[in-house]
Amino acid sequence: MKTNKIKKVLIALDYDPTAKKVAEDGFIMAKSMGAEVTLLHITVDPVLYSNAYDNMGVWQIDSANILETIDTLKTGSRNFLEKTKKYLGAKSIKTLQKEGDFAQVILETAGEIKADCIVMGSHSQKWLENILMGSVTEEVLRKSTIPLFIVPTKKQDK
Repeated sequence: MKTNKIKKVLIALDYDPTAKKVAEDGFIMAKSMGAEVTLLHITVDPVLYSNAYDNMGVWQIDSANILETIDTLKTGSRNFLEKTKKYLGAKSIKTLQKEGDFAQVILETAGEIKADCIVMGSHSQKWLENILMGSVTEEVLRKSTIPLFIVPTKKQDK
């Protein structure tokens, strides 16, 4: 039986507070196998953010400041990745900030870097997970040709 050695691990992170757990668990797994780690954070079109918040009157984006908003999102994403890398304490960790559809970008990036495993979190929020959060994890699971390490991030009842 041929066994494939895991040499490269892609850890996909979102802004959820549980991203820390996903990063930690993914990094520990990769480190135990001597694998190279790449942290990925994806932003979407800022117009989607504006549509989500505009109805509540919280955040409005107009065409005059759209470029500034895009730059702000990219900068925030890069800072988030660098802070996560520093927290994990390994200078060898690579970081990537990309834009687009979450599942599609995760799968494309895994192919580009020739990842042997993808690490993601699953928020496990039952019905909400099926509608919003879990749809990304579920789509990557359905379409991936490489193993996934899914970190359950459901808040535990005490």
